[in-house]
This record gives sequence, structure tokens and C-alpha cells, in this order.
Amino acid sequence: MQLNNPRQSARDLLRGSVSNERWEQNSKFLNRLRQRIGRHPVTQHPAIEALNNSKFDLEAIRQIHLEYRHAIVQIFTDALLMAQVQTKQLEPDLESGVKMYARFLLTLNTLDEFGFKPGVDSAGYYRGSALGAHYPLYEEVLDELGIGRIEREQYQPSEVSCKLRSFLESSYKDLSEVVSLLAAGERVVVLFSAPLRENAKTVGVDTSKGYYMVHGASDDDESEGDDDTHEDDLWYVLMQSLSSDQYANVEAMCEEYCNLWVHFWDAQMKLAENEGRVLVSV
Repeated sequence: MQLNNPRQSARDLLRGSVSNERWEQNSKFLNRLRQRIGRHPVTQHPAIEALNNSKFDLEAIRQIHLEYRHAIVQIFTDALLMAQVQTKQLEPDLESGVKMYARFLLTLNTLDEFGFKPGVDSAGYYRGSALGAHYPLYEEVLDELGIGRIEREQYQPSEVSCKLRSFLESSYKDLSEVVSLLAAGERVVVLFSAPLRENAKTVGVDTSKGYYMVHGASDDDESEGDDDTHEDDLWYVLMQSLSSDQYANVEAMCEEYCNLWVHFWDAQMKLAENEGRVLVSV
């Protein structure tokens, strides 16, 4: 049994668990879907340029982080864990035990999210700390932004933030739906994390540690960001699990989820502009 290169090993097992015809058919569909997501208006949203040029002031960045927290950060690992549970839907169509290949690959993502680190500690056991989980690290960013515990818990999120959260939560019952939305969500995270990191740094957040060293710092040799790899893992799970009768639904859900992210960033831009907290011209 090969214990090295666990990510590639799991991907190879996924590939070998289904017929060549199914794998190739799913690969072609998902390549088209990824290209479609790559052309979606969210990828060219003016908020990206505004954030990259640090056009949002402190109050606007505070608001954005509270909105983002509600829309995705608080429930991201919930969705990952639900995806692991719903791999049970692979049985009995595939051989017994095959669901564990997808669970193994998803677990690598979950370990990163939960604060584990590659390697072993001085006792030869796993390395990591729950304090390094991405959600607590995000809460530390809110601390740096001066957002108190009472303020964040009493915050009333916008309608679109609530819609984004509900849309992802509504997918939990179905493996193909939750994994496809997680994959699309990772694409949005990759697009916006680096710009968010840049603007957050400008208003005083220490981006040399914590959340912004695992998000938005893929080009930094000192970073621990792994968003691209996580997205690829999710597409691999779909290449195993999808059947052709699910294509239309998966495509429609990814399109709607990306549309909601456009509305989300529209709302952040509009509110900030109306309150004079961002320059309209970027």
C-alpha cells in the first residue's frame, strides 16, 4: 500500500473506480463547465479592481468581512462535511468501499480547513492546532478590524448574503450539488481572496500571518494557501460521481451560484459608494 503522495494516489483511485467511458464523458462536461465559470461576469467584477487598488476604506472592509462571514465562511466546512456524508450516494452504483476514495480526497481539504499541517510532531503524531483552522483565523481578522464579538453576532446580513448562504445549504442533500457548488465557490474564493488581502492590508490587517496567509497569498513563497488544489480535488470527486442525467442541474446550479456572487459584490460596491466609503472611479 502506497502511503506517499496521498492526493495523487486518491485521484488515481477515483479514476480507476469508474469506466473509461464515464470518466471521459464527465471530464468533458466538467471542462466545459469550468470554462463557463471562467467566463462568468463574476470573474470580471469591478470589485476585484477596486479591492486590488485598495479603494474601500476601513468601514467598507468591515462590512464586507461581516457579509462574507455570513455568506460562506461560517458554513464552508459544514458543506465539506456534508459532501463527505453524501458520498454514501455512490453506493450501490459503484463497488462497496469506493465512496472512501472521495472521502479520503475531501478529507485532505478538510484537514487544511481544520488547522492540520503536513508532517508529524515530536511524538510522531499529526501536526496541527484547532486555533489554525480557517474559520477561527477569519475571526481573528475581524478582531483586527475592531469588530467585537457582540457586534458580529448581532450583525444583520444583507438579503443577498442570506441567499448565498441558503443556496449552498440547500445543496447538502445531494452529492453532485454540494460538491459542484463547493468547486464553484472555491473559484470565487481564489478570485477575490488576493484582492481582499490587498485591501485589508491597506486598512491595517496584518496579512503576513493568519487567514490571509492561507487565502489570497498563492504567489507568496511563505504562504500556506492551497485553494487551487482544493478546487481541483472537488472536480475530481465529480468526475467519479456524476451521471449524465445530472449535468443540466449541476450547470444550472453553478450558474445561479455565480450569479448570486455577482449580486453580492454589486451590493458591497453600491452600499460603499452610497456611503462615500469607496471611490466610484477605479
